[in-house]
Amino acid sequence: MEIINKIINYTISLGKDIQISVKAILILIVIFIITSLILQVIRRMVNRKLSVNESQKFKTVFSFAKYFIYIIVTFITLDNIGVDITAIFAASAALLIGVGLALQTLFQDIICGIFVLLDKTVHVGDVIEVDGKVLRVTDINLRTTKGINLENKVLIIPNHTYLSNTLYNWTQNNKLTRENVNVGVAYGSDTELVQRLLIEAANSTKGILNNPEPVVFFTEFADSSLNFKLVFTVDDSFLAVKPKSDLHFEIDRLFRLNKVTIPFPQRDVHLFAQQ
Repeated sequence: MEIINKIINYTISLGKDIQISVKAILILIVIFIITSLILQVIRRMVNRKLSVNESQKFKTVFSFAKYFIYIIVTFITLDNIGVDITAIFAASAALLIGVGLALQTLFQDIICGIFVLLDKTVHVGDVIEVDGKVLRVTDINLRTTKGINLENKVLIIPNHTYLSNTLYNWTQNNKLTRENVNVGVAYGSDTELVQRLLIEAANSTKGILNNPEPVVFFTEFADSSLNFKLVFTVDDSFLAVKPKSDLHFEIDRLFRLNKVTIPFPQRDVHLFAQQ
């Protein structure tokens, strides 16, 4: 028994002012185990009341928050068992400052990730545009957002990018999105015929919805053309490039068939000979 007491009361010196006993380490381990069990119970209780999507977000945030809880519990425990916390802070101040500066971007990513998860700015499956990149979100983590672009390449965007760039969520309001195609025709063209052909092209293109109906706007009397805008709806904005391409082919085919001309810019050049 005396040997056990000696082992338990054996003091480890970590510096001039920092000393910790084996007993204190054992108490700290027990407190860690109890804290871990309590956190597991809390996590399970909360998960039962959440949907699958919300549960995944909670787990991500909870996994980050529990480390802060462990740190707080550690310092509180050490302080209550007689360890000089002030000396520990003083000894590690320079190290903590250096680590903080080195991990500044990491902390920005994590904080932004928490905000994204909590305020529901982005969901898995959303089509977003950030920093000029368009992607369908496949995974949202604390540090990064992962997605697939039109070339089926995986993009990993650090979450701090949201701080310095505007985020466009193409599908937050609805999976349906409005797209448009601009086209110009030569002066003297039958504008009503152009309108009918554009509507016909939209209605016959796969991937473009008939409800809501496509709409044509006569937008401008330009220098070399009469400009029109065809507005239509697609059911998958991420793949909108395919119906838009098909629509261009169909417009070109119908214009050729009905002898509607798409002009190119023309300029008159006047040359003056010097006497």
